Amino acid sequence: MEQIIFYFISGITVLSALFFVFSRNPLYAILSLIVTFFSIAGLYVLLNAQFLAIVQVIVYAGAIMVLFLYILMMLNLNKENESKKHVFYQCLGVLATGILFLGILSAYKGITRETFATDADPSVGLTENLGKLLFNEYVLPFEFASILILAGIVSVVLVGKKDL
Repeated sequence: MEQIIFYFISGITVLSALFFVFSRNPLYAILSLIVTFFSIAGLYVLLNAQFLAIVQVIVYAGAIMVLFLYILMMLNLNKENESKKHVFYQCLGVLATGILFLGILSAYKGITRETFATDADPSVGLTENLGKLLFNEYVLPFEFASILILAGIVSVVLVGKKDL
């Protein structure tokens, strides 16, 4: 049953990613990218990495895609305003994609069956274990990171304020 769910979610991921790549309408492309991000989060859940799934939904599908939609609506792209892309840039894109594909194939060629773990611990991706590790062994760097983020927030508020 788990394999059927995996193949179903993988199919949705691949189809929505292909729709994103080949879509002519930018709004539909962004919406299909949101579907891709949600389906990737579903794959993370199947891999027992619940924390990564939650971060995927919150950060990518939530924040970044809302930002993309906001920018797209602010730009108000019309078909008559779109300029025709030069053939050189299209050929350059195809060449770069081919080089990337060859790099992925050469990396895949070196992977063997022993690379993947067969006896995985079912509690590896749980948020509880991550919290215990974060607040026991890495509490000092975690607190330093929170102070750094707080300093960044305060500085953005001070820079964004019009009158001091």
